[in-house]
Amino acid sequence: MSTPPNPYPIGTPGIPWGDAEKREWRSRQVRRRSHADDVVAAIEPLRAHWDVVDYGRVEYAPDAYPLLALRSRDWRDDLPCVLVTGGVHGYETSGVHGALQFAAHAASDYAGRVNLLVVPCVSPWAYERIHRWNADAIDPNRSFREPSPAAESAALMRLVAPLRGRFLVHVDLHETTDTDETEFRPALAARDGKDHEPDVIPDGFYLVDDSANPRRDFQNAIIAAVANVTHIAPADPDGNIIGSPVVAHGVIEYPLERLGLCAGITGATYTTTTEVYPDSPMATPEQCNAAQVAAVRAAIDYALAVPRPG
Repeated sequence: MSTPPNPYPIGTPGIPWGDAEKREWRSRQVRRRSHADDVVAAIEPLRAHWDVVDYGRVEYAPDAYPLLALRSRDWRDDLPCVLVTGGVHGYETSGVHGALQFAAHAASDYAGRVNLLVVPCVSPWAYERIHRWNADAIDPNRSFREPSPAAESAALMRLVAPLRGRFLVHVDLHETTDTDETEFRPALAARDGKDHEPDVIPDGFYLVDDSANPRRDFQNAIIAAVANVTHIAPADPDGNIIGSPVVAHGVIEYPLERLGLCAGITGATYTTTTEVYPDSPMATPEQCNAAQVAAVRAAIDYALAVPRPG
């Protein structure tokens, strides 16, 4: 196994991390923003129109965080359910703020049409440190399986479990950033004792469909809506986006449930993972948030327009 020219500063190349390396990694993570100020405070005024569900708590001493979801106040058992999740990766800012923006300004358009469950920030510790992993150096978005190694993922699965089979749509809001290539993928390779294989970060928005339940027209409708807000990522010269073949304009596929990804937890008819590119010179933070909202709206609009049995 070859040693990369600039080894990650924690651990020994080629050797997976043990507890000591994980403790060193954690000691280097610095709080850079506030979940209480940015998320909890933003949820407070929404209590006038939503039921706020405290679905758990994650503790990484000395820090502890409430896990909060927004539930339609006019919930009806005869309506289909829609799940919107953000902040599974805490560093992916527009996922969190896009979910909050949807809840504050767009969700009312769907009152009496669907039951909405919005979870703006699945991973609060990582949100504060602008990181991909939780405090145990675990990626929550590879941990949606039983038993889950990530407390954040386990809590969300418990919240969703009673509604499995009732979901029409699940939109999981993410970003692909330049730091994926400069920090997070090198850290992953170091943690697992592997070589980092560089890739190209796509410039633009794209979606991840479920290869076990592909819904191409659904994905295309979201891409068309988001294209009015921000640009769509092109395929690279090999016809890929982040190493996966492009199956439609701005769309790739993963086996969501098999990989333990958040978008695979509901069994929804229509699922997608959004990927916004916030580092583009052609996109502002406001556009990134707006792209997330446009994606959620387009997903629900499409699903509601398709006739359902019964």
